[in-house]
Amino acid sequence: MKLAYDPSMFRDNTSFHDMIEKTARLGYKYIELSPRTDFIWFYQYPKVNSSMIKDVKKWLKDAGVELSSVLPVQQWSSPDEQERQAAVRNMKRTIEITSELGVDTLNTEFSGDKYNPIASEGQWYKSMEELVPVFEKYQIKLEIQAHPNDFVESSVEAAKLIRSLDLDWVSQVWCSAHAFYSDNGKGDVRQQILDSKDVLTHILIADTMNYASNFGLRYIINPPGAPVTIHQHLNPGEGEVDLEAMYKVLNEIQFDGIVTNNVFAWPDKVEWSNEQTLPSIKKGLNIE
Repeated sequence: MKLAYDPSMFRDNTSFHDMIEKTARLGYKYIELSPRTDFIWFYQYPKVNSSMIKDVKKWLKDAGVELSSVLPVQQWSSPDEQERQAAVRNMKRTIEITSELGVDTLNTEFSGDKYNPIASEGQWYKSMEELVPVFEKYQIKLEIQAHPNDFVESSVEAAKLIRSLDLDWVSQVWCSAHAFYSDNGKGDVRQQILDSKDVLTHILIADTMNYASNFGLRYIINPPGAPVTIHQHLNPGEGEVDLEAMYKVLNEIQFDGIVTNNVFAWPDKVEWSNEQTLPSIKKGLNIE
């Protein structure tokens, strides 16, 4: 098992070099390289050259940490064909960068248009057809998650899409902070994990409130009823996800993939947040 840190709370106020060193000081051996404007940003072509890649590899080595995976987010399922083509081009370059960094795993999201899921699904298959040879050329594994507001939000449906490719190097990411979107507000984390266990290789851990709750004004939306997608990435215990059930089922299935601290809510109190989160993950998964 690789216990990693998603350094998104460092991305807006910390240089790449400092991010690596600070993550190491938090007690992690692995970093999940999430989007940064100075490296690979959301929906854009990577702003990376060979000199930067060389620097990153040196900084990682000096800090004694490794990259567990590289995380781009691209509109590779967009019904807009021009946007999809740009995303595929961006993804091809990201695969090359992942290989140059010496990392064997790229994880991403389905993206697409929630309100046009059939067209988005077709575009995703089209993009995969173009990208499979590139992934195989560089021997990079692919992990995909159903993210809120993607064309597929359900972890069960995401697993079906992944299985349909019938490629042993493509697998699923499951995020506890998205648990309520995965099954229309029930948040049955045990069933979600069991339904995907044969393709599940990456767990993202954070807490969240239930967006579908009927308890008054827990979420204030203006105007009321507006079609918005909202969730949090809180410290364990600050939300309503049944993390005890999550840890229990992960231990039952003997999960042995990547586990990432995926808390984003406290960029002003990173060390404090990690003190709440890291021990709870280690305790839940019986990690020494």
